Amino acid sequence: MMPNMPEEIMLLLLDNKTGRPVGLPAPAGDYAIATAILMQLSLDGRIDTDLDRLTVVNEAPSGDPVLDEALAVIARGPHGHDSRHWIVELGRNAEHYRGMVLDQLVSKGILRLEEGRFLWVFPDRRYPKGPLGEAEVREVRARLRAVLLQDEIPDPQDALLVGLARSAGLIPLILTPEEQERAGKRVDQVADLEELSRTLSNVTREVFAVMLAFAGAH
Repeated sequence: MMPNMPEEIMLLLLDNKTGRPVGLPAPAGDYAIATAILMQLSLDGRIDTDLDRLTVVNEAPSGDPVLDEALAVIARGPHGHDSRHWIVELGRNAEHYRGMVLDQLVSKGILRLEEGRFLWVFPDRRYPKGPLGEAEVREVRARLRAVLLQDEIPDPQDALLVGLARSAGLIPLILTPEEQERAGKRVDQVADLEELSRTLSNVTREVFAVMLAFAGAH
C-alpha cells in the first residue's frame, strides 16, 4: 500500500541514513504529524473543515490504527471546535502518534528499527530507511519538486503535503537554494491553498514566537 499522509511526512522528517529527525525542532514536527492525520481524515471523507468548525461526518473505521484512534478522539470530544483546536490537541499527543506511525512503517519494511545506547546509558532509537523507504522518499520529493517547479494546479494531497513540509522546515531538503529563491512565492501559493495548511502555519508561527519571547526574557 502507498504511504498515507502521516507516513509520508514522517518519512520526510527522518534522515535517510541516520534515522534521526531533520527539519525544524519541536514542536514543528509534532504539529505537522497532527495536521497530517487531520488532512488524511479529510481526504478520506471522515471529517469536514471550514474556517469556523471541524466536524466528523463519517465515524466508520478505516483500518488504520492512527487515523481511527484520532477520529475517535475527535468524535468523543467537545463539538464546535475549529481545526486549530484539533491541531493543538492532537499535537499534545504527537509522541504517541509518532510511535504508532513509526511502528507501521517498520512493519511495512519501509523503515528499520535500530536500538542502542546514547553515552552508553540512555536508550536510543533510530529509524534508518531501507531501500523501500529511500525509494518512497525519492518518489515523494519528486512529486513535490514537480508541484513547486511547475505552474500546474496541484493535486490536493500534494498541496497539503507542501504545507506540511513548509511548516516543518523541510523545503530545503526538497529544493536547492537556487530553486528555493526562484520558487519561494510558489511554495507559499501552493501551501496556502488549503485551510488546514494555513492553520498549521499560523499555529507553528505562534508557538515559535512564544518560545522566542520566553527565551529572550530569560
